[in-house]
Amino acid sequence: MSGDAVRSGGVVASALGVEPPVHERRDHWHELHGDRRHDPYAWLRAENWQEVMRDPSVLSGDIRAALEAENSYCKAALSETEGLQDGLYEELKNRLEPAESSLPVEDGNWAYYSRFEPGRQHPLFCRCPRAVADATVEPPEDGRYAEEEILLDGNALAEGHDYFQIGGADYSPDQCFYAYAIDTKGSEYYEIRVRDLSTGVLLEDVIESTSGAIVWAEDNATIFYTRMDDNHRPSQVFRHVLGRPAAEDVLVYEEPDSGFFVGVGKSLSGRFIEIDSHDHQTSEIRLLDARRPQSALQLVAPRQEGVEYEVCDIDDHLYIRTNDREAEDFRIARVAVADAFVSADAKPEDARAGWEDHLSHKGGELILSMAGLKDWLITKLRVGGLPRIRLEHLPTQEVHFIAFEEEAFDLGFGVGAEYAAERIRFRYSSMTTPGQLYDYGLTSRERRLRKEQKIPSGHNPADYITRRIEAVAHDGERVPVSILYHKDTKPAVGADGPPLLLMGYGSYGHAMSAGFSTARLSLVDRGFVYAVAHIRGGMDKGYAWYKNGKMERKTNTFRDFVSVAETLRDEGFAGEGKICAHGGSAGGMLMGAIANMRPDLFHAIVADVPFVDVLTTMCDATLPLTPPEWPEWGNPIESRAAYDWIKAYSPYDNVSAQSYPHMLITAGLTDPRVTYWEPAKWAAALREKKTDDNLLLFKTNMSAGHGGASGRFERLKEVALMYAFLLKVCGLLPEKA
Repeated sequence: MSGDAVRSGGVVASALGVEPPVHERRDHWHELHGDRRHDPYAWLRAENWQEVMRDPSVLSGDIRAALEAENSYCKAALSETEGLQDGLYEELKNRLEPAESSLPVEDGNWAYYSRFEPGRQHPLFCRCPRAVADATVEPPEDGRYAEEEILLDGNALAEGHDYFQIGGADYSPDQCFYAYAIDTKGSEYYEIRVRDLSTGVLLEDVIESTSGAIVWAEDNATIFYTRMDDNHRPSQVFRHVLGRPAAEDVLVYEEPDSGFFVGVGKSLSGRFIEIDSHDHQTSEIRLLDARRPQSALQLVAPRQEGVEYEVCDIDDHLYIRTNDREAEDFRIARVAVADAFVSADAKPEDARAGWEDHLSHKGGELILSMAGLKDWLITKLRVGGLPRIRLEHLPTQEVHFIAFEEEAFDLGFGVGAEYAAERIRFRYSSMTTPGQLYDYGLTSRERRLRKEQKIPSGHNPADYITRRIEAVAHDGERVPVSILYHKDTKPAVGADGPPLLLMGYGSYGHAMSAGFSTARLSLVDRGFVYAVAHIRGGMDKGYAWYKNGKMERKTNTFRDFVSVAETLRDEGFAGEGKICAHGGSAGGMLMGAIANMRPDLFHAIVADVPFVDVLTTMCDATLPLTPPEWPEWGNPIESRAAYDWIKAYSPYDNVSAQSYPHMLITAGLTDPRVTYWEPAKWAAALREKKTDDNLLLFKTNMSAGHGGASGRFERLKEVALMYAFLLKVCGLLPEKA
């Protein structure tokens, strides 16, 4: 990027009137496999980081001073955009329904829903009589159904907390008790409380340090939950009986392998409590009788490296989604419940020998998920990069699909709370079409539109154009790209082309949605093209798409993203020197990699809570996510090859003396997923080595974690700041902001 191009945006650092922070370098060396790495900013990692997760006030003074200096510089550097940020915030806020509510989910005589009150940050969880919900065609204007009973008021609970988040919330099977989990630090340590719905009284039961998941047994008195250890790993499942102290809770299962996390759930039929042990490529499931919560766990199949499976029960069978027998895009098997369980010493292949094929593997048709209702098996597939819903009536084996015809869209379904239901609910949206919720009759095949996402400030889908193109990668693979722009924005090759914001992730098999977002309209309406790169590392084109973007093939993710950016430029969707990029978490690592690889291609980069110190983190087995992450990135402690390929792309380890794009980097102080010191160290290294005058801003939310600010509206302020930064560095600030 030329110096003239930088100055045309009016954002040369020396012109800001403030100097960026300069952080002390302290010698620190990492040694492994005969290799020594200098890490002069290692001191930014708090020695007492576990305590900081629970109580941010114990952060040491020198680290706090460094983070606050960066925050002050960020605020000063963007001071001229404060009016614009306020305007963008109001604009973003005005696209949200003031009294937004969910559709009620029926269960017995009640229907459950959540809603927001105008101007309030947190949801209310409510219920009304089923007859009221059934008689109401669409949610009332204020979201409040007749004869409403408020079960949980998030706004009242949030009072006095800088951060507040509700995790799980669920009622007992007899619908007399309501359990909920809250986090007031952003560290994802949730506290579970229980309310008696007949009296409204909060029980004395308090369960701390949980993952937030709540599972009721069928006796209406027992709760299963997952406890987080001091290293923030969900490794134990406990059983709690109402009225007893949490200290008396019974350990049901403890995961012996630090590379596996455990979760707890319940089948829709109510028959089984499910305990799932998993890393990113291997799973193992145990079930127990939900009607007898003290019964023993039963193993479905022992874990086998690289084999994933999940189960649902329909009548007297388990249906099993799995990638065994080389079913790369998964198959669905089934086995009678009476024959489904094995001993702990069984061989994995013997345990699965009785699994008969129900929905065979078909390459290119990725089975994403499944759900079971009485007589129905429902699966979500991805075919040709787009989602479809498959519905099978098991008694007759009749199959039909729900599909749409737009070039790019998002589709999902839910099965409600009743196992014997005769309908499902699905949600459809595209990059131009706001969300639509339908009730779908399984037998009648009738779609009933129940709710459309309303944009109070106005939205006309005809004003926007969505496209789906493909970019040719370095090795000839074709990478899908979803594109959105305003009809008045004219693609053009060269300097007259529009500014572009390109979004990417490309890890853990997560596919990027081509659904609707109210927020991105604030850029698109100002002339930006918005694009999503469906790069390798996700499962946008099947499981092989994921495998070819992980471990030793990880650089395919970065090179795909670069190829997409070049294609969008060459086809006129981005002007020369006008490409901006955005990614968060592992997508933030992508941002760090492309910044090192092709700084000349990108005008600006936004990296939210970026995973950028990959090698150091993967070499530290004490960190919360490290052992479970090895199947994704490689284990550099045990493998010199993994060490070498991670070191070759790890963003922090590859910062060099070169020009970098304008950059905005964010972090959360209590983030247990990407610890704050990773982006902090990266920002310090970039400041030290970059040779340009481009803007480099680093902002830490001192009272939040991985998800950023809590509350419906507070997080919009972070979006407004990001958009103001992009408009500033692209020279698109209004005359009066």
